[in-house]
Amino acid sequence: MSSLRFKAVEEAFKKKALEVTPPSKFTSDYYGKYVFNRATMAKYLSKDTLKSLKNVIDKGATLNLDIANDVAAGMRMWAMELGATHYTHWFQPLTDSTAEKHDSFIDYAGAPGEAIIEDFSGKLLAQQEPDASSFPSGGIRSTYEARGYTAWDPSSPAFVVDDTLVVPTIFISYTGESLDLKAPLLKALSAVDKAATAVCKMFDPSVKKVVSFLGWEQEYFLVDEGLYATRPDLLLTGRTLLGHESAKNQQLDDHYFGSIPSRVAAYMKDIEFEAYKYGIPAKTRHNEVAPNQFELAPIFGETNLAVDQNLLMMSIMKKIARRHGFRLLLHEKPFAGINGSGKHNNWSLGTDTGVGLLTPGKTPEENLQFVTFLVNILQAVYKHNALLKASIMTAQNAHRLGANEAPPAIVSIFLGTQLTAILNKLENSTSEEAIVVGAKKTLSLGIAHIPEVFLDNTDRNRTSPFAFTGNRFEFRAVGSSANCSSAMATLNAAVAAQLTEFKAEVDSKIAAGSTKEKAIFDVIKSYIKSSKAIRFDGNGYSDEWKLEAAERGLDCETSVPKILKAYTSKASIDLFKSTGVMTDVELHARNEVKWETYIKKIQIEARVLGDLAINHIIPVATRYQSFLLDNVYKIKAVYSADKAEKLSKLDSELIEEIAEHISIIKTNVDALVEARKVANKIDSEYEKALSYHDDILPYFDTIRYHADKLELIVDDEMWTLPKYRELLFIR
Repeated sequence: MSSLRFKAVEEAFKKKALEVTPPSKFTSDYYGKYVFNRATMAKYLSKDTLKSLKNVIDKGATLNLDIANDVAAGMRMWAMELGATHYTHWFQPLTDSTAEKHDSFIDYAGAPGEAIIEDFSGKLLAQQEPDASSFPSGGIRSTYEARGYTAWDPSSPAFVVDDTLVVPTIFISYTGESLDLKAPLLKALSAVDKAATAVCKMFDPSVKKVVSFLGWEQEYFLVDEGLYATRPDLLLTGRTLLGHESAKNQQLDDHYFGSIPSRVAAYMKDIEFEAYKYGIPAKTRHNEVAPNQFELAPIFGETNLAVDQNLLMMSIMKKIARRHGFRLLLHEKPFAGINGSGKHNNWSLGTDTGVGLLTPGKTPEENLQFVTFLVNILQAVYKHNALLKASIMTAQNAHRLGANEAPPAIVSIFLGTQLTAILNKLENSTSEEAIVVGAKKTLSLGIAHIPEVFLDNTDRNRTSPFAFTGNRFEFRAVGSSANCSSAMATLNAAVAAQLTEFKAEVDSKIAAGSTKEKAIFDVIKSYIKSSKAIRFDGNGYSDEWKLEAAERGLDCETSVPKILKAYTSKASIDLFKSTGVMTDVELHARNEVKWETYIKKIQIEARVLGDLAINHIIPVATRYQSFLLDNVYKIKAVYSADKAEKLSKLDSELIEEIAEHISIIKTNVDALVEARKVANKIDSEYEKALSYHDDILPYFDTIRYHADKLELIVDDEMWTLPKYRELLFIR
């Protein structure tokens, strides 16, 4: 096995950057080539069909079968011209990934067994029936009940991958409950549109629609494929369960924004060229803080489409990584002791009139609207801080939160000094006042050829899970492997419910004789006071903050199974039911799925860790121990007793130290196995998940500590597993 490690290292050093050329000189020449977007629709659909489809997408009109047939015919013609022979409904089951079943376009032209034709009807476009029995449902469906439906989402355009037309869809059970992540997201986006539009009309009656926007930032690691193949833990769990940190890791911060390694640069170009073909506006690429960690980010877009694009992008990244001799790691914490990977969700709201609702205005009235939305978001996040944490919490993300630049597992909001001062002033004022959000200040650098730099109204706080960054909020706690739908559905639903409550309170005051401005001001003022606990601009990593957050009444739970219970609290059920996003049945079912997923993740890791300890670490350590023992015997055979004792002292000490580490590892692996047996007998998924968290996870750190100590002792040539210095610094 050690020879496999060194062969992988040798081969990795030989690899060169692939030659990557763009499909065309100008990105605009091929941008969106494989997407059935509006420009493509105009070429393949009649004017009447295109108009009807736009009404479906933009205004939520009902799609009739005749229109669906026309759209399907045009879509099939376009896809076949690109080489497509199959179609699939692409959906997002409760596995956090995507699913698809491919069907050919062919059908009999007449009698069975005779000629065939290519066909794709509106019925096939609009609805399909995949087998639902093997997808997690949390008890909504029995395993013998297989019927489930996928239904076309016209607001997210179809696209072609290889030889297949891919149609984005929702996924529901035979009895109508959602079995996916997209359906609740679409309902949440509809809810926030309705609630925010009603509030906007108080300021501008011409507003007819409010759109939720998302800009995601995808962090990831790349590892050479050969090294990856010799690490069973990376292969099966996505993270290293063992491994001592490298003498040099990220402490010099020399990787961050540094020169991109040539193999990685070629990979980045390749994924960008592919992304552009699918209309994904990849904008930014750079080295991240940890060695072999990188980031890409697109221009923001409408939330539903942005989520679909992120899921497609992760698939593209994985596929192209293989082409370049890499394996992509999207696990939130693949390596201990260095930065984990997140997927910061930059979220905002905007009107169909072109106004950003989180952008400060130029007039007092515009700023009143800005502050209205700002304060309502503060109130929504304050009231549902535990739920928002649950929306991003997984077994993987739990390793990342609260360390190495990731925000802590306590949801708070960073506003910055200027906005904080404005809200404090409003809170203490006695009557409505003109709200003035200061223009960006300028900072002169005192260098003749460098122009003035405009300072934003807020600084940034990298320890804040939910930070205001000028014209949007950055939800930094979302994990790198996550489907953004979960966080975005929860956030938009919470804001929708809060805006609905705000509008009702304002209307009540107006009905009682108050002016509109005074009613808005009074309600905002009360929200500023009640939500003050969620605002925190300090160091989220400090122990003092953990104590203070608890005193403020914020959720400070760190146990993943307990955190997930927030989904089924009364407040959460009321929230999702009032906005029409999810029923209590769907919420309880999702929790069952989340607990089951948590159990399986830890169970797999425990098995892999036990295998590594017993079949890799202990045998190698024992072999080295035998080598030392042999050396001691040889020394004693050659030298006098006194001389031999002195010469063999170091070997003897190492032999004892190795024996102690081996004994502790074996004892803890045995205990880990027994703890799993006990936990697996528990019927309740929640109680079983608690047992895996409380009784099984603690063994991981102990086993790892002693295995990593052995890594420092054992002869490097005997060690079978690629070390951190190889995994992180061979590019």
